Amino acid sequence: MSATSAAVSHDLDSAENLVEVRNLKKYFPVTEGVFIPRVVANVKAVNGVSFNIKKGETLGLVGESGCGKTTIGRCILQLEKSTAGEIFYDGVDLNTLDQKELVPYRQKIQVIFQDPYSSLNPRMKIGDILGEPMRVHNIIADPNKRVERIRELLAVCGLNPRFIDRYPHEMSGGQRQRVGIARALCMNPDFIICDEAVSALDVSIQAQVINLLEDLREEFGLTYLFIAHDLSVVRHLSNRVAVMYLGNMVELADSDEIFNNPMHPYTKALLDAIPIPDPVVEANREHRIVKGEIPSPMNPPSGCVFHPRCDVAIDNCSNEVPEFIEVKPGHWVACPVVS
Repeated sequence: MSATSAAVSHDLDSAENLVEVRNLKKYFPVTEGVFIPRVVANVKAVNGVSFNIKKGETLGLVGESGCGKTTIGRCILQLEKSTAGEIFYDGVDLNTLDQKELVPYRQKIQVIFQDPYSSLNPRMKIGDILGEPMRVHNIIADPNKRVERIRELLAVCGLNPRFIDRYPHEMSGGQRQRVGIARALCMNPDFIICDEAVSALDVSIQAQVINLLEDLREEFGLTYLFIAHDLSVVRHLSNRVAVMYLGNMVELADSDEIFNNPMHPYTKALLDAIPIPDPVVEANREHRIVKGEIPSPMNPPSGCVFHPRCDVAIDNCSNEVPEFIEVKPGHWVACPVVS
């Protein structure tokens, strides 16, 4: 068991946890050759990540593009097979199940995709898009009752029930994303992965969709994994926030704690990058600029993966992988300098 996995293992055993990820790794092989391909390297998209999500809470997963956020979501959904590690849903390791055994869990675990323009079939009406999963999983067998349920879901998501006969191209981006939310709800799920669910929408529409997600969480007792790079959105919606960098989790804490008392140098740099609406304050405040470029996930730095760009790195940072340590109750950090 890795240092990260061992450090949080006692927290993962809680009966309140709905989702538990233990030492998750996902490597994508890089091949060379045409007739006899051979693996020459691995892209280490996720490299030993552990966390838990309690029933009824929202965990925000943040980090810059390419850090492994979406890959974690796809592994939980079993759209990608993990290279190593365990993914428990309600006490069952999803990695050990075959496709037939996964069927009931595919009802309980749903996803809202980032792009509302490509996630809906343009050749199907909204009623068919929402009705097909209910028919396939035999949730509502009666076609008339199924139509009633579809109209009800559209209304719950803030859409006119008459949209049931529309095609996706006849709707705006915000309306399409609401259809995506309704499609996730039609399976009566317990857990929804929101993969950049509002990043493709206008700011005003983002606020509406975020408020809708909050209302649905309270009404249906949902649990969310909210993947995003917009920290202001994450702060508004999430109970806890996990920060990732280059396939590794570097900090995990309650949302207010992360924003008011960040400890890892990368988390501080992310928060410093948030613009302040007041132009006078923005012009005079000190900016923390992260030096260098993001290393390649095929050949990540030794020791702490952030050390080549860190302004507080010490000699051990380049040699030893930092342990994920609870520096204060509920606040975990992978940095020897601050721990």
